[in-house]
Amino acid sequence: MALLKVKFNQKKRVKLAQGLWLMNWFSVFAGILVFSMGLFLKIELRKRSEVMDNSESHFVPNSLILMGILSCAFNGFAGKICYDSLDPAKFAKWKPLLKPYLALCCVFNMLLFFVALICFLMRGSLESTLAQGLKNGMKFYRDTDTPGRCFMKKTIDMLQIEFKCCGNNGYKDWFEIQWISNRYLDFSSKEVKDRIKSNVDGRYLVDGVPFSCCNPSSPRPCIQYQVTNNSAHYSYDYQTEELNLWRRGCREALLNYYSSMMSSMGAVILLVWLFEMSVMVGLRLLHTSLESIANPEDPECESEGWILENSLKDTFKSALENLKKLGKFNQVEAGAEGAEGEEGGKTPAITTVS
Repeated sequence: MALLKVKFNQKKRVKLAQGLWLMNWFSVFAGILVFSMGLFLKIELRKRSEVMDNSESHFVPNSLILMGILSCAFNGFAGKICYDSLDPAKFAKWKPLLKPYLALCCVFNMLLFFVALICFLMRGSLESTLAQGLKNGMKFYRDTDTPGRCFMKKTIDMLQIEFKCCGNNGYKDWFEIQWISNRYLDFSSKEVKDRIKSNVDGRYLVDGVPFSCCNPSSPRPCIQYQVTNNSAHYSYDYQTEELNLWRRGCREALLNYYSSMMSSMGAVILLVWLFEMSVMVGLRLLHTSLESIANPEDPECESEGWILENSLKDTFKSALENLKKLGKFNQVEAGAEGAEGEEGGKTPAITTVS
């Protein structure tokens, strides 16, 4: 029994073709939207590529760009088919291509659904990428005179100001690295010498943070040096007082920013996927209703359209049988080739008569 069998007359077939033509052009615009989202996400990721450890995060925008291009191509082609289906003479040339085209549509829709899922599941990969990238970027913060790294200070400062964050996981991350360049240290000072000697790696570590960690909304002037020294500041206790530094780490801030963006894009792509699935189902009904016309010379006659010619169970069984036959055919061919090789390897015995 056919799945979702529907009876059509000439009027219904024309309405279906016209409706699908319009839906396909809406899908083309949806493809442009998906392409634009991928391009926007790629630009946003490239803006902060210096604080990302690898290029895995670009898989999502690259996939969106590819899906957008394919959507425009597939739906533009389907729109042409639906337009030509109004004329039986024009539709005849598309008949051999429709089955392969619908198979490609199935593959495309599966890929589109996969990309939508990836948008929701990329948070873990993105988190590790940002954690390592920010850690490396903070190490190079002081290298303002090193070619290739001189921009890192500006990048980190602008990032902390824009996203209202400090450090990788928090402001205390700055206590563990030397973020002040040696160029601005007075090595004749006893304090500087003692700090460097007290560190195993010979680094100048302080309980301070860059100016970009300061919260301008705080009523108190920014305390960015000697943050943990209560006696250095009047009426101050860093353990109980609300510090005038950004509490949130930049990893969390960036992760929330990109995750919310990708989740929104994933929801949009799921809607596009549902629309594409409805277009594919409608195209299949149109295809089968036109093929099942009993008398092609009489376009007014009724016909039947369906999604699958048999039930889901029968279709699945038939697909399994075809796969088994294909496997047996390959085994037979391999066996025949092996037998030919063995026969070719045998050399005839030569007897000599003396």
